[in-house]
Amino acid sequence: MNYILQTNSLTKKYKNFQALNGLTMNVPKGSIYGFVGKNGAGKTTLIRLICGLQEPTSGSFSLYGIRNDSKDIIKSRRRMGAVVETPSIYMDMTAEENLKHQYLILGLPSFDCIQELLKLVGLDNTGEKKAKNFSLGMKQRLGIAQALLNRPKLLILDEPTAGLDPKERVRFRTLIQEQGKDSIVLLSTHIVSDVEHIAGRILMVKDGQLIYDGSAADTPQDLEGFYLQQFERGGM
Repeated sequence: MNYILQTNSLTKKYKNFQALNGLTMNVPKGSIYGFVGKNGAGKTTLIRLICGLQEPTSGSFSLYGIRNDSKDIIKSRRRMGAVVETPSIYMDMTAEENLKHQYLILGLPSFDCIQELLKLVGLDNTGEKKAKNFSLGMKQRLGIAQALLNRPKLLILDEPTAGLDPKERVRFRTLIQEQGKDSIVLLSTHIVSDVEHIAGRILMVKDGQLIYDGSAADTPQDLEGFYLQQFERGGM
């Protein structure tokens, strides 16, 4: 089987805190994966390792079959887009200016798909409005547009709906579903409802370890109840 992402006994320690504790998991080609766990479970740490923002303490991971200690891992990372924690946007620029700036950073040849991306994320009518005047949801959607500039095969989103109102959350889920048709999406969240009905597979982490890998339908009870059992009542 071809795996997009594999981790092997992956560990990350920060002084007295162990964020990842021998995490081993395999993510094959698919559509949308829900990466679920409470805040502090290790989700963001794993994403930061995948993106090259930090290095593991021990263990390894492979992205598109390339190990993290290979010089070719850079090539694998070019095939992905990511929004880690909060989007990196320039507040005194418009949505279009932000995307053009990111184009230049990535060394892309033209601005051809900018209007298409703005329409995709619902920011095509913002005109000269600066990002500092955007709502939180608009900023998050601009971050996704940035992550999609290089047409990635893998899109990683870290808590993209945190702080959003219910209407924006629904809009986000619809956007992610659309992206799942053309890309593989790894959606990290502590909010089960974000992934329950759109993710084909659930990866649940607790204390830096994988505790569930399967579909939402295969849990012993509904996914929300199963999640609460693991995290609120001690669980595994």
